[in-house]
Amino acid sequence: MGAQLFPSLRLMRGAEGEEKKAVVEQLTESLVLLDEAFEKCSKGKPFFGGDGIGYIDIALGSILGWLRVTEKISRVKLLDEAKTPRLVKWADRFCADGAVKDVMPETDKLIEFNKMLMAKMKGAPPKQ
Repeated sequence: MGAQLFPSLRLMRGAEGEEKKAVVEQLTESLVLLDEAFEKCSKGKPFFGGDGIGYIDIALGSILGWLRVTEKISRVKLLDEAKTPRLVKWADRFCADGAVKDVMPETDKLIEFNKMLMAKMKGAPPKQ
C-alpha cells in the first residue's frame, strides 16, 4: 500500500478533471484501508506499534509532509476526519511527538522545495 501511496501523491499534483477524480478516489480508498489497519495494529494505542513511535509510524510519517503538500496544492482534503478519523488523530500525535516535532518539515517550505524540483525536472536552469 505504501508503495502505491507516494506515486499516487505525485500523480495527484499534476492531475486535472477526470484523472484527478480517479486519483483522489484511489488515494481515499488506500487511506481508508490504512485507517482500518491502524485500528487493528494499534489495538487502541496511540501509534501503529503501540504506545511509542515504531517502524510503521516512521514509514508513514515520512510521507505525511508530502501528503499535506498534495492536499494544499490540489485543494483536496485526503486525511479527512469523516473518512479517516484515526489517521487524522495519528498524524496529529505523530507530528506533536518530541522525536518528530522539531524535524517535520513545514508544508510551505516543502511546497517551495517541490517548485524547485519541478523546475529542475522541466529543464529550467538552477537559480543562483
